[in-house]
Amino acid sequence: MPTSPPSPQPSPRRNLPQLLGDARRWFEEALLTAMNAAGGPPVTSAQVQLFAVLDTEGTTVAALARRMGVTRQTAHQAVHGLVSAGLLEQAPDPASARQRLIRRTPAGERAHHQAERLLQDLERQLAARIGHDAVNALRAALEAPWGPAPTPAAPSTPAATPPT
Repeated sequence: MPTSPPSPQPSPRRNLPQLLGDARRWFEEALLTAMNAAGGPPVTSAQVQLFAVLDTEGTTVAALARRMGVTRQTAHQAVHGLVSAGLLEQAPDPASARQRLIRRTPAGERAHHQAERLLQDLERQLAARIGHDAVNALRAALEAPWGPAPTPAAPSTPAATPPT
């Protein structure tokens, strides 16, 4: 008697950080592809992330590294590539003689505005795929204040079971 093939095991449920990472990569890949197709200067995912956390008036490399969650060396490399591409410049920090502020050049401002327009278009495309209500709910959930990250709770002692 022939046996049927084993039924596939259900894939484990993915956790939220994995899903959020996938969503971020979806946007980054689509943005990079669209920017390259539009003839913009080639940029990396790290450089796109750097642009996203850069203040209008300029930001120190240390602050950029902290916001990106990377080392200063990684932030320096991303900055150097964008300075070489003419999208960023370094300027003296009026608050500290030892610090330099990283800020957009006029070409960097144009690229930043182009990226913002492309991201708005990607949001519209996502809404067409998964629905406007789903995109609005996602935005609302991500914009809601989550409070500080939780700290590990003290180990709890098992409750005593009453005698039977």
